[in-house]
Amino acid sequence: MILVTGGLGFIGSHVVLSLLAHGQEVVIVDNLANANLHTLERLEYISGMYVPFVKLDVRNTPALNKVFEQYSIDAVIHTAGFKSIEESRLKPLEYYNDNVSCIMSLMRAMQRTGVRNLIHLSSLAVYGISSLELHEDIAFNFANPNPYIKSQQMIEEIIRDTVKTDSDWNVAILRIGNVVGAFEHGVLGEFIPPLPKNIVPLALQVAAMQRDVIELQHSADTSDQTVERSFVHVLDVCEAVHASLYWLQQHLRGCESFDIAGEHSSILGLIEQVEKVTQSKINTIDAVYAYEELDQLGSISQKALQHLNWKAKRSIEQMIQDEWRFYQNSLSKTP
Repeated sequence: MILVTGGLGFIGSHVVLSLLAHGQEVVIVDNLANANLHTLERLEYISGMYVPFVKLDVRNTPALNKVFEQYSIDAVIHTAGFKSIEESRLKPLEYYNDNVSCIMSLMRAMQRTGVRNLIHLSSLAVYGISSLELHEDIAFNFANPNPYIKSQQMIEEIIRDTVKTDSDWNVAILRIGNVVGAFEHGVLGEFIPPLPKNIVPLALQVAAMQRDVIELQHSADTSDQTVERSFVHVLDVCEAVHASLYWLQQHLRGCESFDIAGEHSSILGLIEQVEKVTQSKINTIDAVYAYEELDQLGSISQKALQHLNWKAKRSIEQMIQDEWRFYQNSLSKTP
């Protein structure tokens, strides 16, 4: 059985449904801070299966211990945590408390119950460096001031230090690009809140006439002065998770990191794709409050291809098509 933390969130729920589709048994832990029970109902409806769910905060180690005692867990996929680079500037204590405390509590519970197989979903931002050619041999820029980036760097340091002292651990760290998309046929996707934190949901709100404009910064050292990012379809992420589970079964122990990235685009280029897919004009204005961003974040994911036999298959256009389809479906079902 596989435990998925944050399993009712956007990425976590897709990982859960993908695991179920491959015949895996899954138990979900989520505190519902960034999710709701409608996602659980949808997962059970789509899969036709009962999906065990425990509402708890991963930082509650005694409660988490009981989950490990109740279920026969073989591996953990850790997707829980706060993930907004911009928001972390405003709420640094929350980001350190949530992200860093989560991994410590989780690994303590795993260590106590003898579960040593872990897949941690991190971010390309963890490098703290601006580049479209990131790779796993590049050292982190620990001087980057952003709290989210620093919290992810701390998590990886905690994982690696733990593995050094206990050779039974088997860990894959997936450093993921910007995730977009939805499950096939619009049956599962990202439930977009009124105030999204990511660019694609914001653009889709404009396309659906729920928002007038979106704010953009034009201060990046790029050809169109907007930041460039590597985008990856959520189903490609699910396939990377499957490949990592197989790799864990074959691996002799230790900890390895893998960049999981797809097609590159500037934010302006992405918006043009959204306009093409939605057949709507996405109006933008200059951001009132500018903040420091990494101009570029991308990777060719060569190590993932070599060791996991994984590469991104889906284009940015398909990502937006799938997310737009689900968004329209969710709007039509809103009272």
